[in-house]
Amino acid sequence: MKLLFTFVVLLIGFFVLIRLIENTFIFFPDKQPGDYGLLGSPDFQVEDCFFLTRDGTRLHGWFVRNDTVRTTLLWCHGNAGNISDRIDNLVQLAKLPINIFIFDFRGYGKSEGTPNEAGVYLDALAAYDFLIQKKQVQSEDVVLFGRSLGGAIAVDLASKRPCAKLILESTFTAAGDMAKKMFGLIPVQLVMKSSFDSLLKIGQLQMPVLFIHGNQDSVVPYELGKKLFDAANEPKEFYTIDGADHNDTYLVGGRAYFKRIELFLQKE
Repeated sequence: MKLLFTFVVLLIGFFVLIRLIENTFIFFPDKQPGDYGLLGSPDFQVEDCFFLTRDGTRLHGWFVRNDTVRTTLLWCHGNAGNISDRIDNLVQLAKLPINIFIFDFRGYGKSEGTPNEAGVYLDALAAYDFLIQKKQVQSEDVVLFGRSLGGAIAVDLASKRPCAKLILESTFTAAGDMAKKMFGLIPVQLVMKSSFDSLLKIGQLQMPVLFIHGNQDSVVPYELGKKLFDAANEPKEFYTIDGADHNDTYLVGGRAYFKRIELFLQKE
């Protein structure tokens, strides 16, 4: 009985600890400024942007302008680093006929605050409203792009704001499913506050959705991407990048990756 009691106490203590430090194994922000030298490039029109969320948090982003087009990609990045870590991908995406707005969630890069699920949802809403109100982008010209954790944030945003299309890359069904992958038989998901439940929300969406996933993804299982795809409404597409891991989809996919995105954007 004493051993059983000790085990129960330790288990409860473990679950309490998980609850207290939950955000530290979901968010990995980098506050370092990174390489912002691209802002001075004459061949790359980038505007440094600051804007406020509904709860008064000051966020930072980059608006990459293409004056010849109206389509604007609103990019919700993943859970680590900051926007300066996406420069290489950003420069290549900017070759497509689109404007791009990529921003840092609270606690990342030059954005203020500390990240949590409710907060990053507010951040995405603020980024969208900034495009509509300050950049005069029409809702029918907005394409949401979410990668990894940013996919869950983009799905939430798409359930609250109108947009033309949605692109989800290397993303998952819900935080609980990711917890099962990380902790195995230990039911951490039962005590988590964060849900990031895209599986619950994806069926509400009516816009076209492009899913992109590497079949060698070691972070977010390929099967979770397929499960989310299965729950989505038509029209939808699933693009498998053979041999790609979690963070190298655009590198492994190469020219075909960008062409697939371009074709999806051009579809009526």
